[in-house]
Amino acid sequence: MKKNYKKKIGILGGSFDPAHKGHLKISTEAKKKFKINKIIWAITKKNPFKSKSKFDLDKRIDIAKKITKKYNFISVKFYEDKIKSNKTINLINYIKKKNIKSEIFFLMGADNLISFHKWYKWQKISLKCNILVFDRTNYKSKSLKSLAFKKLNKKRLKFIKFNKVNISSSKLRKI
Repeated sequence: MKKNYKKKIGILGGSFDPAHKGHLKISTEAKKKFKINKIIWAITKKNPFKSKSKFDLDKRIDIAKKITKKYNFISVKFYEDKIKSNKTINLINYIKKKNIKSEIFFLMGADNLISFHKWYKWQKISLKCNILVFDRTNYKSKSLKSLAFKKLNKKRLKFIKFNKVNISSSKLRKI
């Protein structure tokens, strides 16, 4: 192993209500394009921008673990009880503290970039890690015009074009 080798850790946070192949696609693309060693699916109890989850937390964790079991680089975690917070910045700080010599990447869909400026300490997130924004059907234009995209350092925020999977948790909840 090289002396200057830095482990790369990706974080894909969200309610995963439910987890699906779009989450897997984002994870495998991030691993391939950015040589990320490990990706953590950090499941939140409740998305602060949504009224409620269809599935309870244990069911969402169970579904996520089932669909990731063939992907040994993905681990499904719930941190909120441990870090006493559901804020992304606190999760990133916790993971950085536990992995001091690692480079952290925060993964999100383009739909989340549109409202990213409403997140708690959103500008600090880009100072703590690289942000990888994955294009989603019908969200590219709005996300590229978003306040967050305009304000954040483009060296720390990358917009990723890839072969998208046209699926979403909200579509699956309607089934």
